[in-house]
Amino acid sequence: MIGRARELDAADPLGEYRSRFTLPDGVIYLDGNSLGALPKDAPEAMQRVIKSEWGEGLIRSWNDADWFGMAARIGGKIAPLIGARPDEVIACDTVSVNIFKLIAAALEMRPGRKVVLSEPGNFPTDIYMIEGLERQGLAAQRLAPREQIMAALDEDVALLMLTHAHYKTGEVFDMAALTQAAHNSGALVFWDLSHSTGALPVDLNGMDADFAVGCGYKYLCGGPGAPAFAFVAERHHGDLKQPLTGWFGHARPFAFSDEYEKAPGIEQLQCGTSPVLGLAALEVGVDLIAEIGVARLHQKSQALSEFFLECVAHHGLDVELVSPADAAARGSQLSFRHPHAYPICQALIARGVIGDFRAPDILRLGFAPAYLRFEDMFEAARHLAEVISSEEWKREEYGRRAAVT
Repeated sequence: MIGRARELDAADPLGEYRSRFTLPDGVIYLDGNSLGALPKDAPEAMQRVIKSEWGEGLIRSWNDADWFGMAARIGGKIAPLIGARPDEVIACDTVSVNIFKLIAAALEMRPGRKVVLSEPGNFPTDIYMIEGLERQGLAAQRLAPREQIMAALDEDVALLMLTHAHYKTGEVFDMAALTQAAHNSGALVFWDLSHSTGALPVDLNGMDADFAVGCGYKYLCGGPGAPAFAFVAERHHGDLKQPLTGWFGHARPFAFSDEYEKAPGIEQLQCGTSPVLGLAALEVGVDLIAEIGVARLHQKSQALSEFFLECVAHHGLDVELVSPADAAARGSQLSFRHPHAYPICQALIARGVIGDFRAPDILRLGFAPAYLRFEDMFEAARHLAEVISSEEWKREEYGRRAAVT
């Protein structure tokens, strides 16, 4: 199968983009769904901000280098990747903070309704934010298994909040069908695109979505802790009242007024001062992913995961696939259940095959198509087979739990 892998790589129209990323020799990086690889142009962009704009321009760069406009500018570049208009997306804060802001705003837009509907097993921060608002008496949490979500939509539901591609299994929702069902019940809809943006086609305006958030450091390759983004459909900008009324969300922040007056557009989603260095790195990743194109990335992602499954079958590996078998029904990852998933993951990392573990028993492998090769799929499956067949994972050091898994 190595010969076939090399043939696929030779014919890969995205193969040239691998050279645009910094990847250590001897490493097969299958964790780009958690932290994307470093674009080679990112350090230069950050050095320009540090040495020239900060070092020489000093505070003048808020105007001269347009630091002030970065959040909206980069949000505008993210917008086409998720089927939104440039004036509907802002790059700011973290996913968690943006979730809090938008849940609270949605609840205020649906007076008389308090229920926020999601699914058990959604990414924890999404559920935690509902719980936090519930403790304040502002929300009521309702969790329904994904096959029962439509039935759980009733006149009490103010907001349906779901993650498009599940962080653990990669299973994707039918966004259009659920959005329509929620709207038919009078609820607003909020999508978490953290495991979708830059890897899966998304058309927020095509499905009439209300709100969305997404991550800057996964497939957008913005670096650890990169700013997130938030989407609010333009039709809601007038009614939106986000609760974190910080000065950067003010209509005239440098008027320094005692009275808060929200910015009229998507800028109202901002809170504190923009993280300029983080935005500078994120912009490089966004530009690169936009250049490649989401449709091409998605097509290659599906091809990579299908080839990996062929390699797994070739080796007769005894691992249970928990991601959907149909490539069209999953995100850019494959997840496998094994009772010893954690030490297996650590043994792979020691060999230079970097995936990750999700409790209690999931080995998760991400396929970032911008820089992975088909030969990487073959080699990763070979290493996995060797680790399991030799019981290499039983070494004591592989069983010690690290703080980050």
